[in-house]
Amino acid sequence: MAVLPIVVAPDPRLKRTAEPVATVDAGVAALMDDMLETMYAAPGIGLAAPQVGVLKRVIVVDVAREGEPPQPLRMANPEVVWSSEESNVHEEGCLSLPDMYEDVTRPARVRVRYLDRDNREQEIEADGLLATCVQHEIDHLNGKLFVDYLSTIKRGMILRKLQKRKKNGDLAA
Repeated sequence: MAVLPIVVAPDPRLKRTAEPVATVDAGVAALMDDMLETMYAAPGIGLAAPQVGVLKRVIVVDVAREGEPPQPLRMANPEVVWSSEESNVHEEGCLSLPDMYEDVTRPARVRVRYLDRDNREQEIEADGLLATCVQHEIDHLNGKLFVDYLSTIKRGMILRKLQKRKKNGDLAA
C-alpha cells in the first residue's frame, strides 16, 4: 500500500468525469487500498480516485469516529439509486480544497449501488454523515466539487485563495 499525492483545486483533473470500472480486479483493489491509506494519512473521511489523479469511478469512505474501529467502504461505480426528499445541511470540507469549509444541502438519506473490493454488487442505505460523504465523493466522479453548490462569489473566493496558496508554495500543485 502507498500514500498517493492528492490533487488540489483549482486543477482541471478535478473537473473531469471519471470512467466506469469494467471489473474490480487486483489493480482496482490495490488502488482502493492505496486510496484508503492516503485518506487515513491526510486525515479525511472520504476520497475519490480523481483526487489522486486517477479518472476511474472509485471511492473510499470511512466515517467511524475516533476511538471506534475503522469501517472502510470501498466502492467502484457507485450510483445513487434512491434519495430522500428530506434534506440535511452539513459543513463540508475536502482534501482537494484544504482548510476550506462551507455548509452544503444534500438529500438526508440515499441508497447506493456499487461493486465492492471483491467485484460483488452491493447496495447500502445511508443517512447522516455517511450519506453526505458518499454523495460528496460521487460528485467527484462527475467532476463536481462541494464549492459548486455555493454562490459564484463564494466559490470564486475559495478557489482564488487556493490558487494563491499554490503560487506561494503553501500547497502542492
